[in-house]
Amino acid sequence: MESKHSLFKSFKFAFEGLGVAFRKGRNFRIQSGFGLAALVLGVILKVSSYEFVDLVLIISLVLILELLNTAVESIVDMVSPEIRAEAKIAKDVSAAAVVIASIGSIFIAAFIFLPKLLG
Repeated sequence: MESKHSLFKSFKFAFEGLGVAFRKGRNFRIQSGFGLAALVLGVILKVSSYEFVDLVLIISLVLILELLNTAVESIVDMVSPEIRAEAKIAKDVSAAAVVIASIGSIFIAAFIFLPKLLG
């Protein structure tokens, strides 16, 4: 399917979406802060290039899932402004995906950082 917009406009829309996520998404800001802190700590502790790639991947996964969770919540609110069990399930399950990735990121961070901090 061909896009109606130029490639430049498509990127512009994507960056506008990131802007909205930063302005209105408390969780996205918190997760971005933790991600940035992990990257800085990785540089300070001189993690291997493979470990750094692992950090980038898990941080990206958490942020992507948070963006998708925000999109799901917005769509559910739009199509079902009243409280319904099905709407709650959609919102809760998309939030659970973020929680699972966040817990995984803690384990990965511990696996990478603890030996360096304790050694």
